[in-house]
Amino acid sequence: MAAIAEALRSVTPMGTVVAVGSVLAWVGGAVLGWVELVVAGAAGVLAFAVCLGWAVGRNALAVRFGLDRQRVVAGQPAGCVVEVAGTRTGRLLALELELAVNDDVHVVEVPGLVAGQVHRELFPIPTEKRGVIAVGPAVTVRGDPVGMLRRAVSWGQTQELFVHPVTVPLGALGAGMLRDLEGYTTTDLSTSDLAFHTLREFAPGDDRRHIHWRSSAKMASAGGDVGTFLVRQYLDTRRARLVIAVDGDLAAYPDPADFETAISVAGSLALRAVQDEIDLTLFAANQVVHDATAQRALDGLARVTPVTMGLDDLTTRAARLAPDATVVVVVAGGERSFAELLRACAQFPSDIRKAAITVSAAAQAGISSGTGLTVAAVRDLTDLRAVLDGGPLG
Repeated sequence: MAAIAEALRSVTPMGTVVAVGSVLAWVGGAVLGWVELVVAGAAGVLAFAVCLGWAVGRNALAVRFGLDRQRVVAGQPAGCVVEVAGTRTGRLLALELELAVNDDVHVVEVPGLVAGQVHRELFPIPTEKRGVIAVGPAVTVRGDPVGMLRRAVSWGQTQELFVHPVTVPLGALGAGMLRDLEGYTTTDLSTSDLAFHTLREFAPGDDRRHIHWRSSAKMASAGGDVGTFLVRQYLDTRRARLVIAVDGDLAAYPDPADFETAISVAGSLALRAVQDEIDLTLFAANQVVHDATAQRALDGLARVTPVTMGLDDLTTRAARLAPDATVVVVVAGGERSFAELLRACAQFPSDIRKAAITVSAAAQAGISSGTGLTVAAVRDLTDLRAVLDGGPLG
């Protein structure tokens, strides 16, 4: 009875019309004495009962699916492997398996299988566009030939395929347009760091390992107090942090393709920063990645979608997230004016280095420096290499 109840829940709208219409025809024909109507109703009920038999019973199969790789660069091949195996004695009738790929559905035609037999199919997943593609779950469809019942069973969990933006290799970021990325020395005094500053007298609480014995001995031999020691005093050297903020407003880009170029620009900068062991904070439209690794940065960029957000709001949030920033790069659309870029970068402290990169395929590539801000205009990733190297643009 439980199996029949489960099958009844799989009745399609067409099946409902046939079942209800047949019963009404049978009863109506009996009341009116209309034999033809009784026969038609009985035939409909019989047909529904036969179709119900197709959907009754347990699924005698096992379904597995998986991605052949979880991360690819846009344009690289990727696929999904689907395996359907018969698990019970007897023959499994042919069926359809549906696998969701974002908003599309890939249909796998599974032939009849016996116990232990496996049907395997590999199909490609389109990766022309950057993004995150949700694959699954797999759904087996069991029903009748005329479509009165449709019983769907889900298998597995949704899996994600990350399609990363295209990037280009860049030279070290501590030269050219982006400088001061090796760490910088402050005027804050420290008892232990890399930048030696001066010597001072030993004070309670100082680490004895920092006593400069030779200088202490010279001072004592020159008539100073024998019990006085000198210790090394250092300047605090802070680790560089690069903040990349990507404009997510499509209205700022002359062409939607320029937005994708901006994402690729950010990805190229991020990969180079990680390679140079520079702390990285990525704030791209609706995605935030703090202390990013290469994989986390590219995964975050894969998830980026356009947002309606002012450039000032973007950089304000980025400045609040990374108060220890030493260099900031704002990647924006070519429609942004110098005043907008300057105002956006002003959300960061005045003592850090700031630069902006605007993206427009129709613009003239080049570098310009205004009061407090260096702006580079690029058309594509090829221009980015020349910009950062400080070389001529074609």
